[in-house]
Amino acid sequence: MSLAWPEGVGRHVLPSTDSTMAEAARRAPSALGPEWVLALEQTAGRGRRGRAWSMPAGNFAASLILHPKEPPQRVALRSFVAALALHDALVALGVPATDLTLKWPNDVLLKGGKLAGILLESLGDGRGGLAHLVIGIGVNLAAAPEPSTLEATAVAPVSLAADAGVQVGPEDVLNALAPAYADLEAQFTTYGFAPIRNAWLSKAARLGEVITARLPSEEITGTFTDVDMDGNLVLETPKGRRTIAAADIFF
Repeated sequence: MSLAWPEGVGRHVLPSTDSTMAEAARRAPSALGPEWVLALEQTAGRGRRGRAWSMPAGNFAASLILHPKEPPQRVALRSFVAALALHDALVALGVPATDLTLKWPNDVLLKGGKLAGILLESLGDGRGGLAHLVIGIGVNLAAAPEPSTLEATAVAPVSLAADAGVQVGPEDVLNALAPAYADLEAQFTTYGFAPIRNAWLSKAARLGEVITARLPSEEITGTFTDVDMDGNLVLETPKGRRTIAAADIFF
């Protein structure tokens, strides 16, 4: 993997902002191409389903602005592209690949603990397409948030410094992540989801094990056997196969 900054990709490093997702959304209408927005401090970071995202000093928070032309369902598959890119960037920065796994749909785990989260948000163009996509990535570099701020059944948070002994700064991560993402984005747009899916599955957490998917109206427990070509989680349950498009996953 090249560590050279990808050609044609913008870069903004901010001392502080409310959230990189919000900042990227504000910049997106005038962005001519892909742009990364990194903030050294977030005052109102957020994760999936509107949850707060705690950001202790020294951690990584960045968002990527894209203007994809595919249908929304295909655009959403970029959560897998982003997870793989972050995995590759962390390995390039010295984290052993054997310590990293990917948790469906969008987390990166270090030795089984939650190291990073990924969030996708899009804005429609009013014609059934997308005006832009923002991919937000948060990584616990220097410190993990307090477990008391999380759900009791959530995966315990970990940090790169304390749990891997790797000391890197936010800009170091950005410098590795941007080229890693650009390489995988080119693969995705050229060859489709199949190679991304295969690579993701080779790093999947708890593949072949029993997990629980929590949906708004039910919980489904079964053996995690696959991710299909639409990015859905596939569970084998006592009542048969279940295909799940969106859920919170618990081990």
